[in-house]
Amino acid sequence: MSAIEFAGVTLAFGARTVLADIDLRIDDNEFIGVLGPNGSGKTTMMRAILGLLPPSRGAIRVLGKPVARGNPVIGYMPQMRGPLDQLRLSGWDFVASGVNGHQWGLPLLSRAARREVAWALEQVHAADLARRPLAETSGGERQRLLLAQALLGRPRLLLLDEPLISLDPHHQRFVVELTRAVQQEVGITVLFSAHELNPLLGALDRVLYLGHGNAALGTVEEVVTGPVLSRLYGSEIDVVRLNGRIFVMSGGHDVERDAHQHDHSEHHVHV
Repeated sequence: MSAIEFAGVTLAFGARTVLADIDLRIDDNEFIGVLGPNGSGKTTMMRAILGLLPPSRGAIRVLGKPVARGNPVIGYMPQMRGPLDQLRLSGWDFVASGVNGHQWGLPLLSRAARREVAWALEQVHAADLARRPLAETSGGERQRLLLAQALLGRPRLLLLDEPLISLDPHHQRFVVELTRAVQQEVGITVLFSAHELNPLLGALDRVLYLGHGNAALGTVEEVVTGPVLSRLYGSEIDVVRLNGRIFVMSGGHDVERDAHQHDHSEHHVHV
């Protein structure tokens, strides 16, 4: 059974088409890097998989069933918005607040729910963060807590929306390696959105590149080429491989690195 299937899917906001006539299939237990220029539809695609944005055309299936809002088999880690250190919560309280995400305030947890929170913290090696105030945690440690929160309920599909933003290279590498380890240990499909390919190299099974309303899914060698990316970026692209790194260049500029400035033109979802 496929984890995700898109069959002739078009996603649009009003008159603006973001992705057009997309066909793709992602298998169980794959680690997929989702990349593309600003505004290419990475967050939009995740919204559609979450059932928050109905396709204009086509059909989406998740684990063999039509996409549905509030699907418990999906864990979602949104882009980190706002300073979490203003929340007067411990790491445990922050993760536990996701047990009943639709309700306001901290839940009164059953014994089973407390075991679930402890399990999620253990999966991301964050048991030591449980009693620490959020104000005393680093950006990388907060991403571990967000990942733990996304694992509540033991989902079979995990959507991570640009978790590397604002992290230095060391913490980026740690988050990618941790996510890959969790994916393999738990046996889960991961879609990991990022603005740059290099931090994901070594963890990916395949890459899903979006751009100009199109999508290309395959291995890095199949997708990250000049002809494919030129079509997706809508301009001439050169792919340079140097010392184990890949640079996506246009007119002397590294377009992936330039995209580090986060695109605010896409519609974002807070869950």
